Amino acid sequence: MRKSRFTEEQIIGVLKEHEAGARAEELCRRHGISGTTFYKWKAKFGGMDVSDARKLKALEDENRRLKKLLAEQMMRRIASCCARSLPSGAGSATGACGRWRSARGGT
Repeated sequence: MRKSRFTEEQIIGVLKEHEAGARAEELCRRHGISGTTFYKWKAKFGGMDVSDARKLKALEDENRRLKKLLAEQMMRRIASCCARSLPSGAGSATGACGRWRSARGGT
């Protein structure tokens, strides 16, 4: 994922300026962002404090890490299942494992 040029504190600062009455177009020009970026920030961070944004980022990072762990575990399980079901050197590992196919909803 691409790293933002702006920190959560800066993003929330821009949004607070908008809440204080500054026009969105003026803020975009002053901070060098597009209108699309501004409204995406507003959708994601609108109404948050800096501490809330930090908590959100921490939760997103933890979720990303857990999804990666789950995917790795599933891949190890599939590999071990398919390795046990194949005679040495026979066929494709992804097509020969009946348990894997049934686990993913196949026939």
